[in-house]
Amino acid sequence: MRNRKLRPTVRFCRSRDGVRLAYSTVGEGPALVKTANWLSHLELEWEGPTFGPYLRDFAREWQLTVYDERGNGLSDWNVEDFSLDAFVADLETVVDAAELERFALVAFSQGCAPSIAYCVKHPERVTHLVLYGGFARDFRGKQQIEAISTLMEQGWGQKNPVFRQMFTSTLIADATKDEIDWLNEIQRVSTTAQNAARLFRAIHAIDVTALAPQVSVPTLVLHARGDAGVPFECGREMASLIPGARLVALESENHILLSREPAYARFMEEVLSFLRGT
Repeated sequence: MRNRKLRPTVRFCRSRDGVRLAYSTVGEGPALVKTANWLSHLELEWEGPTFGPYLRDFAREWQLTVYDERGNGLSDWNVEDFSLDAFVADLETVVDAAELERFALVAFSQGCAPSIAYCVKHPERVTHLVLYGGFARDFRGKQQIEAISTLMEQGWGQKNPVFRQMFTSTLIADATKDEIDWLNEIQRVSTTAQNAARLFRAIHAIDVTALAPQVSVPTLVLHARGDAGVPFECGREMASLIPGARLVALESENHILLSREPAYARFMEEVLSFLRGT
């Protein structure tokens, strides 16, 4: 059973455009912030097989602050603005509400681009930057993005998980039925079909290739070689753009590493070493 001290207490703050954001701070030690990413739910994810192990492992080592992205989970769903500027502003709001002056920043997938932008804007506040499974610019193409977004609008919120399962299979290619069912359901309850589609379009409209060379924070980039959700080349490109960044290739086909696979242990080992400066 998970240590009770790691159970999150959900708090709320408001971003500059009035969006209410849900966040929590758990654990003790140096401050670590996880940038929000695709479809999260602060209360439910701690118990799940996808991001739950990351959150619990991080909180055993650090004072971990996490939050639900606008339009997701326990944050406000009725949102006008899904954009890079809004995502960066939300990160600014959360770290200020949590009263964090200096902290390490860890980001997964879609959360990587706003983290890069934040580090360029506030280099004095970030001690280390960890980017996993991310991309600096769109890699799908407009036709594919529009086709997937349209399908989301039609089928995302339905009880039948057929469409979500197609999407889930790109996130955890090597998964058990229970793991697939969990991710299908967490995505369904985390937002509306309309928000999922709008977020998907917004995410793939972001381009931080011009910002990445301006990052001055020590940076570790990790990416799975066989990632079916975001190609390994995206991670390689991102690492090549950030001065001094180190790239670690992980042996997995999963976009979200599962705690039972060797690549997860390698991920945690590399991140621990980097953040500790060893």
